[in-house]
Amino acid sequence: MPITDIIILVVAGVMVGFINTLAGGGSIISLSVLMMLGLPASIANATNRVAITIQTFSATASFKQQKVLDLRKAIHMAIPATFGSLLGAWLAIDINEEVFEKAIGVIMLIMLVFVFYKPGKYIYGREDIIEKPLTWKTYVIFFAIGIYGGFLHMGVGYFLLTAIVLGAGYDLVKANAIKVFVVLAYVPFSLLVFIIYDQVNWIYGLVLAVGNVVGALIASRLAVSKGVDFVKWVIVVVILLTSGQMFGLYDLREFIDALTN
Repeated sequence: MPITDIIILVVAGVMVGFINTLAGGGSIISLSVLMMLGLPASIANATNRVAITIQTFSATASFKQQKVLDLRKAIHMAIPATFGSLLGAWLAIDINEEVFEKAIGVIMLIMLVFVFYKPGKYIYGREDIIEKPLTWKTYVIFFAIGIYGGFLHMGVGYFLLTAIVLGAGYDLVKANAIKVFVVLAYVPFSLLVFIIYDQVNWIYGLVLAVGNVVGALIASRLAVSKGVDFVKWVIVVVILLTSGQMFGLYDLREFIDALTN
């Protein structure tokens, strides 16, 4: 592998790990980079899971060390998501991503409204909901999110944050901790499906993972030290940038292609 490819993958990984840990949607960068370096979409989608698995392990360990991870509730959310991801990964062996990119853009903009409209209801947490057990509807929602996460993964963090904040009452910092745990729980299983179908490029995935881990550790520390408002504004910026990509206002892939050539 050329040294320029290694540098590009590590730098992209740092950005992806940071964005995914604080918000979501960072996989648009890693998928774009992997495809620009010559991997087919299906292989890039599978290879990205290697870095995501290692990234979320590091972020989860950091959040747990800082005592912001509610492990009991996180496990309950992770179980249906894991089963859903197996189905999603099987569906993704031959991937068509155009329709899903547009759907992600719409969902991101809807979440942006939640961030600003009555934020006390949506991003700062509700203790009355936290104390209640999860409903059957919540389990169904996490199963559905797991299907999407297993299928494409890109932008799944937004779906998870929305479900955790609105459905379980956690603020954005604690919701982020649960989010990365849920992803850590299901991604290895979806990755296994891709391994069985020989869809993973291990060299690219592991090099990308080095950057992901660095970005994830930085982001998890900042999330706890800076608080909910910091996470909110990171989410706002990422949503706007990623939505622009999804709706064709600019093409991040062209920019990355220019850097790699």
